[in-house]
Amino acid sequence: MIPSWAPNVHPLIIHFPIVLVVLGLAVDVFRVFRPRVLSGVPERLYAFAALAAGAAYVSGRVAADNVFVPGMAHPIVQSHGTWGLVTVVSLLVLTGLRVMFLRRAVPDHLSLRILFVVLGIAVNFLMVQTAERGGRLVFEQGVGVIPGPVPHSIEVSSPNQPQTSR
Repeated sequence: MIPSWAPNVHPLIIHFPIVLVVLGLAVDVFRVFRPRVLSGVPERLYAFAALAAGAAYVSGRVAADNVFVPGMAHPIVQSHGTWGLVTVVSLLVLTGLRVMFLRRAVPDHLSLRILFVVLGIAVNFLMVQTAERGGRLVFEQGVGVIPGPVPHSIEVSSPNQPQTSR
């Protein structure tokens, strides 16, 4: 199911939480001025973003163990993972708060809408930090782009001999 050009599923997942977080913030900003429009939409966007970010985090941890990582890239991989985890946790907290306020029918005051815009900006900042490190891994270090070492289960053979497993 993974295309031949993708080293793993991580590059196929990572763009979903980015888009959903940006859309969540955009809808929140819009709702500051038009509170009755798109009610409940940001909660759904952030909930899907949290799920997608969780999937991106898990797939990234798996990918880090299965792709070639040059020596200089290891600190960036660690930093990318840390920022990713902080982003996932912040999305879960933001989604939890939003759902709690929605379920308890807390009045939709301007101050609450502005608070959610500020929290959305903070989550977007975390997402940008995570994405920036991921971009550096790919475009500066070649992680996931440079072919990795031959797996231990495959012996390197000459062109005339078929490959065998150990």
